[in-house]
Amino acid sequence: MRRFVDISISLQNDVPSDPPGYEFNIDYIGHKDTVPILQRRYDGLQPSELPEGEAFALEKVTLSTHNGTHVDAPWHYASTMTDGRTSRGIDEMPLDWFFRPAVKLDFRQFDDGYIVQPDDIDRELARIGYRLQPFDIVLVNTTAGARFGMPEYAQSGCGMGRAATLHLTGQGIRVVGTDAWSWDAPFKYVAPRYARDRDASIIWEGHKAGREAEYCQIEKLYGLDQLPAHGFSVACFPVKIHGGSAGWTRAVAIFDDQNSEVAT
Repeated sequence: MRRFVDISISLQNDVPSDPPGYEFNIDYIGHKDTVPILQRRYDGLQPSELPEGEAFALEKVTLSTHNGTHVDAPWHYASTMTDGRTSRGIDEMPLDWFFRPAVKLDFRQFDDGYIVQPDDIDRELARIGYRLQPFDIVLVNTTAGARFGMPEYAQSGCGMGRAATLHLTGQGIRVVGTDAWSWDAPFKYVAPRYARDRDASIIWEGHKAGREAEYCQIEKLYGLDQLPAHGFSVACFPVKIHGGSAGWTRAVAIFDDQNSEVAT
C-alpha cells in the first residue's frame, strides 16, 4: 500500500517557529465579513439572500519566503557563484530536482550546534546500508524535529557545514533538507566561535557552499522520525516566485509500506 506522509510544518499564528525578527501573521477573514465585497459586486444584494448569510472565507498572510517549510535557491546564498555566474532564483530551478528517491540521515545523537562532517555522513550511510545516487534527496533528522513549536526550536539541532554540504553535492546531490530551522548550525553556537576566532567563513558555511556547487535546501521539515531510512521518494516542488530566494513547499514523503526499510 502506498503511503503519503506530510513532512511540512503548518503556518500557524503564535506557534514558535522562527527567532525574533522573522515573525509572520495570518489574518483570518470570516464568511460574514466578506458579505460587503459581494454587495459591491451585485447591486442590491442582501445577506438574507445568501446561504446562512455568508459570502466566503479568506486569509491575508504577511510572511517571508523563508517562513514555514520552504526550499532555498542558490540566489539566497549569494548573488553570484564562484565561477562568476549569476546565482539562480527559485523560479529557475529544474522541476525534476524536486521529485526524487530520498534517504534519511538520523543525526539525532549529535548535540545542538554540532557541525556534521563528511565522515559522519559516510558512517550513517554505512549503518543504514545505502549508497547515494545522483539527484537523491537527502533529509537530515536532528534533535530540532521534536522541538518544533517550542521557544528553543530555532536554536536546536546540529548543522551541516561546508565540508559536509560539498561532500553531498560532490556525489550529485542537488536537494537536501532538514527538520531544523536552518541547514547550518544555530547561530547561538556559531556566534561565540566567531567572537573568539573572528573567522567569518564559519557564518552560514553550509549555505555558502552553494556558491561552489549549486544546490537547494529544504528547511523546517517535520515528522522525519516517521520515515524509513530509505526506500521512499520526496515531492517538494517550490512555489514559483519570480526572482525569489526561496519558495514555500508542501513537502511529502511517498513510500510503499511493504518495501520500505526502516533503520533500527
